[in-house]
Order: sequence, then structure tokens, then C-alpha cells
Amino acid sequence: MDHLFALLPEELAALVACDPAEARRILAHVILGGADDLAPRHSVRRCVREAVERLTRRDALELVARSEDPSDGFVKYLFRSPDGALSEAVRIPLHRPGRFSLCLSSQVGCAMDCAFCATGRLGLTRHLEAWEMIAAFRAVAREGRISGAVFMGQGEPFHNYDEVIRAARILAHPCGGRMAARAISISTVGLVPAIRRYTRERHPYRLIVSLTSAIAERRRRLLPIAGRQDLEALAAALRDHASVTGERITIAWVLLGGINSGREEAAALADLLRGVPLRINLIDVNDARPNGFARATDVERNQFVDALQRLGAPIVRRYSGGATRHAACGMLTNVS
Repeated sequence: MDHLFALLPEELAALVACDPAEARRILAHVILGGADDLAPRHSVRRCVREAVERLTRRDALELVARSEDPSDGFVKYLFRSPDGALSEAVRIPLHRPGRFSLCLSSQVGCAMDCAFCATGRLGLTRHLEAWEMIAAFRAVAREGRISGAVFMGQGEPFHNYDEVIRAARILAHPCGGRMAARAISISTVGLVPAIRRYTRERHPYRLIVSLTSAIAERRRRLLPIAGRQDLEALAAALRDHASVTGERITIAWVLLGGINSGREEAAALADLLRGVPLRINLIDVNDARPNGFARATDVERNQFVDALQRLGAPIVRRYSGGATRHAACGMLTNVS
């Protein structure tokens, strides 16, 4: 049985044989409005509401814990699905008071096993369904306007491609999250076949590629699964994506002190993606383990940024907040 939160208006209208306007009212009411009832009685016929009750599911996520970092206002939410699976989402405060972005998980755990990411050490339990991602959005949106989303929480979004794309479509729909498509980002560690598919399908959401090293042997050590895919094949896929869409590719680079912050990495990145329009996001590693990965020093970081200048690409140091609540990038492990 279809879950109501995972349906677009035209799909709901076809399922329950109702007027498209009624389907739009129902979905706007329950997703955008976050309501638990189906719709005000005067706007949707009783027979339609009964058909929706009969033909769709409305399982809910249980909010297990909500934890706010007092230093920066990032909020982590721990949810339990009906089967007991735990997943997390993080609310990110924006510059405009009362407006937020949302970091969403796409899987319970992750199969990618990236060396610097605590989620990867959990292993993969299962994919999240689109309705679970939308249910997380509904829960968080009750506390303030969510104007953007990034699929960069637990999991590899392109490993769960269909469900993530469906969730993104609902978040961008006027009756769903009502977000601008360009305010939705989908991150991947570089699964080439999925990037090729994404390009063919011409989705309007921003693509973020977590590269972290442009040296093949080093990347295989840091990102074991993604590292098995040829770097040149990845570069070719990104080059084609930029050519087809006319958009910059955002490269996420987790800075690891003494490992991937040297001039040789900057030179390798320039050689790998020469001619591809890029935006580079530098993210400090968050590794709470004793003897874990260390952050780059200010001197290392500044030298790396200087070396990257030859790319002629915008370079942004991304703040990864919520670290005291294990809500920062690479720290999601289903703990409250």
C-alpha cells in the first residue's frame, strides 16, 4: 500500500479517483501544513477522504530525541521508524532568523565505509523510504520554515537513488516542501553509474561530490567503495554533467590534517578536473575517536587554499555545526 507522504498530487488523484485539486489540498495540508487529519471538511469531499484512508498508509516516525547544540543552534533529531530502525536529521540555522535548512539521511547506516565517517562504521541496515524522509521533514518543519534540504546525513543518497529522487521531488513541489529546486542538494561519494543516470534524467537539484582526494591510491584508502571506481571515469561523468546542465559541480573536500591538504592534492585535483566548472567546499573533519583523524592546522588549510587558486574556482570553508551533539558532518551514529 502506498504511503501518503510519498505521493505526488497526480498520483494521489489517480489512486483515489478524485479531482486533482482535492489531491493537492490533501497533500498540502498533511505535508506542507504538517497536519495529522486529511483536510478541512469543506475543501475535500468525505468520499475522497475515506478513499485516502482506505487506500494509503500514514505510518509515523517516533521522535526519540531532540538535541540542540548551545554553541551554534544546530539541532539533531533521532527518529524511530515503525520497524524499529533509527535515523537522524539535522536542522541547520540560516542567516535569516526563523529560517532553516535540513540535512536528511537516506539510509539507516551506510555501506560506503569512508575512513573518516562514523556513520560508515555502522554498516548498512537498510534504505530509507521516501515517506520516511518526508516524515522527518514534516516533524522538523513544525518548528520553523525549512527553505532548503541537503541529502548528506546518514547513507549514500545515490545508493538509494529512486527513493531520494522521489523525496526531492516532493520537497520541491508546491504541495510538498515548497522548496526551490536549487535549494535542494544531493551528495554522493562518486557512484559513476548513478551520476550518469542523474545527468540523463536532468534533475534540477544541486549535485555535490565528496571527493576528498584526487590521488587514486589515497582515495581508495579513504573511501574504499567509491575508491574502487576509476577516478578518470568519475571525472568524465562530472565533465559531462557540467556540460549538459551548464552548472558548477560542487566538490566536498573533508580536510584531514597531514593527509589530503598538501600541494600534491591541489595539483592532482587541478589535473583531474581541468576545464570543469567547480565550487569547492572545504569541510573540517569531525572524528571524536582517540587517535582519530586530526583537523588540518590553519597553516595547512591556508596553504591548501592558496594551491587551489590555480583552479579558478570559488572556495568556501563550510562550517559543520552541532559537533557537541554529534550532529556535525561524519558524526551521525544514531545516538541522542
